[in-house]
Amino acid sequence: MTRSTGGALCSVPKHVAIIMDGNGRWAKQRGFPRLEGHRRGAERAREVVEWAADTGVKQISLYAFSTENWDRPKAEVRGLMAILASLLPRELPRMQKSGVRLLTLGDISVLPERAQQAVTKACYETRKNRRIDLILCLNYGGQQEIVEGVKRACAWACKQSDPFAAIESIDAGQFRSFLWRSELLPVDLLIRTGGEFRISNFHLWDAAYAEFFFSNTYWPDYSKDEFNQTIGDYSSRERRFGLTSEQVADE
Repeated sequence: MTRSTGGALCSVPKHVAIIMDGNGRWAKQRGFPRLEGHRRGAERAREVVEWAADTGVKQISLYAFSTENWDRPKAEVRGLMAILASLLPRELPRMQKSGVRLLTLGDISVLPERAQQAVTKACYETRKNRRIDLILCLNYGGQQEIVEGVKRACAWACKQSDPFAAIESIDAGQFRSFLWRSELLPVDLLIRTGGEFRISNFHLWDAAYAEFFFSNTYWPDYSKDEFNQTIGDYSSRERRFGLTSEQVADE
């Protein structure tokens, strides 16, 4: 786990994770179909990546579609996949210009073909960009990720000369390397909009020491001012990672 530097207070978070909640309720309040809320939410997602890059954030992960979202009405799921398939090709020139590299977290192999192709192409085309990483969490679940990590750890151990000793040697740092997030920075700040106070199976491993911020704002109404205020709030917090304030200050 990376600790903050420069004293006891946090600096700008390197990895911000967002649960973009409230699209459907935003649409319902205005008499719109739920999919209109998701379309507006997709526009806000594009903007928040720019806001994050401007503040010095290196990675931003967006909970775009969870493993549980497949249980939503079929028409809504189809609509969400259609938005994904059409949005990414349109956004690709902007991502290239802004230096955004697209990564994914989750199992995208089960997405509809058009959506899967759009994601794969955007990841490939932006692979050399370095200003900020946008991690789209698609068909993602934190519990599922940990289960897959256990399977990978067991498979690794079985290839060692003493599998039982190998399993015994695994610590938290090594186990993280077996997770889907092995190439991601630890989550520093987790934001949820929409007025709910739970993390809904998102980034469970890194949530252990992430800072949390819950907003009552529905995602389509989320503003640059509120984002910057949240970053400011994060920067004023003290991250101790189990230590005392005096120990953190000494470090």
